[in-house]
Amino acid sequence: MSDRPSTEAGASEPSEPSKTSEASAPPADGSPTPPSQPSPSPSSEQAAPAAPLPPAPQPGPYATQGAQPPATPAHLHAQRQRAQGAQQTWQPGRPWQPPVSRPGATAKLRPAAPPLIRPAVLWSALATAVLSALLLGDGLGVNLLIVAVPAALAAAFAARAAGRRLRPWTATWAVGGLALLAVPALRDAGWPTFLAIVSAFALGSLALHGSRSWLGVLIGSVGTLDSIGSGIRWGWHGVRERADDSRGRWGTAVRTTAVALGLLVVFGTLFASADANFADLLGRLTPDVTIVDGPLRTFLFLVGLVGALAAARTAAAPVRWDGLTVKAGKPRGRTEWALPLIVLDLLFAAFVTLQLVVLLGGYDKVHEETGLNHADYARQGFWQLLWATLLTLLVIALALRWAPRGGSRDRTLVRAVLGPLCVLTLVVVASALRRMDLYVAEYGLTRLRISVAAMELWLGVVIVLILAAGVFGARLLPRAIAVSAGAAVLAFGLISPDAVIAEQNVQRFEVRKSIDLDYLKDLSADAVPALDKLPEPQRSCALRVIQRELDGADSPWYATSWGEARAAEILRERPATTERRSCYALGTDGVREGERDGHEQGHDDYDPY
Repeated sequence: MSDRPSTEAGASEPSEPSKTSEASAPPADGSPTPPSQPSPSPSSEQAAPAAPLPPAPQPGPYATQGAQPPATPAHLHAQRQRAQGAQQTWQPGRPWQPPVSRPGATAKLRPAAPPLIRPAVLWSALATAVLSALLLGDGLGVNLLIVAVPAALAAAFAARAAGRRLRPWTATWAVGGLALLAVPALRDAGWPTFLAIVSAFALGSLALHGSRSWLGVLIGSVGTLDSIGSGIRWGWHGVRERADDSRGRWGTAVRTTAVALGLLVVFGTLFASADANFADLLGRLTPDVTIVDGPLRTFLFLVGLVGALAAARTAAAPVRWDGLTVKAGKPRGRTEWALPLIVLDLLFAAFVTLQLVVLLGGYDKVHEETGLNHADYARQGFWQLLWATLLTLLVIALALRWAPRGGSRDRTLVRAVLGPLCVLTLVVVASALRRMDLYVAEYGLTRLRISVAAMELWLGVVIVLILAAGVFGARLLPRAIAVSAGAAVLAFGLISPDAVIAEQNVQRFEVRKSIDLDYLKDLSADAVPALDKLPEPQRSCALRVIQRELDGADSPWYATSWGEARAAEILRERPATTERRSCYALGTDGVREGERDGHEQGHDDYDPY
């Protein structure tokens, strides 16, 4: 039975009077009759047919009781409106209606909205923001680790509120990320510090997502960036809800904080004016904040707040990047797949055989035919072998994509073909490292050389992991490679590459009496303990630039690395005293004219490339 008014029914259906009279009768359940509406004018009826009317609302449970229905919360009302708008479809006859936005490609990967943000998460995010503004504006050191602690607590509180449990891999990623942040606290060199910070962010993002697949590990390492916008909205919504429910408690917290700060300022000022040592200690512990630093401190505050909220939002409702899959390649026939790889194996075997002959004592014949010494021979082939290793990994990945997958015999074929290729590639890696060792012994160690040697060594570790995956299964291979990358960056930072470079060049100077001071003086403070072993005037010429930089630096304790503090102590006890003119008097090899032993004057065998 319809509840539409009689005038409207008559206007829309004039040929059915029975329905009109039935519609104008009062309802059988005694509910109030809806008020009648004025009938449309004849001109409007002739212009266009009347639009169908929506059904009148049915009497609810509150109509017979005379009570008002409960008010709908504002956020639920907004959600219903968005849901109703999403259910509307595009009507071609109404061009002013915008098309409905369809869910994106990653909609199925996104979980349900997280619960309301907890106060512990808000306080941890606020602590991260405050510490970022106070500590990060003076440089990098242990302050990064201090700022990361409340951010990690915010993520832990959010994950616990969402019902997520701590898993072994999550703990591995988290511990690895925090360990990488110890590199800026220990080393002064900027390039290993940069690698450590980027790797710490990647491992922290993996700890929040818990990815397992190749795409999951790759995208999950930067997936926290996807939660920046949603984290800000989540935090703002939680602040509004908490503020409405606990205005009295917020006032109490503000008053308590203001009283505590007032007491600290008053009594701290009195004690500082009464004792100079206490004033010096207080000045070292307290960040130096000025009005000039206001924009920078504000920016760092916002970065810390947004970063902590994004991490907490990701921990509460992470995007399941493991849901992104790559369609497997079409399996090839055994002969079509195996024959090119077998030919590549034979080529690798021939090259490796020659390398073993050369590296184990057959160099004289190569020298007779090419005229190259050990260093030139090593320099000529290292970069080619590095590229060969990278291309081999690409070949292995493509071969596994199109490998035959018919049964156990196909798996045996894949292992029999790719296994020897991995083993031979390990020999190529060893040959490349041996060439770099010969090259460094002749021309010295530089940042570029130690970096590419470390990369080649890590590629060898990756190949070993691929061999292990062929035996024990590849389920853990993506995460194992990510762990090996983080461990390699951590080890690279902890060994202090600048210190290793300086130590190798000092040892080379003791044997060859040749050293490139122009290159070594640009190293970081990590190289000071090794350069301190040089005799004068080479020592002062190598340390004068570093000493000037340390004297001009006024970094607080939280922005000073251990390497920088150690270098400052060494130079305080034994400062560099040689003047610049004396350093210019040295030759390009760091030795005065007439003091070279067994070397031609004016000849420099040091190649800093």
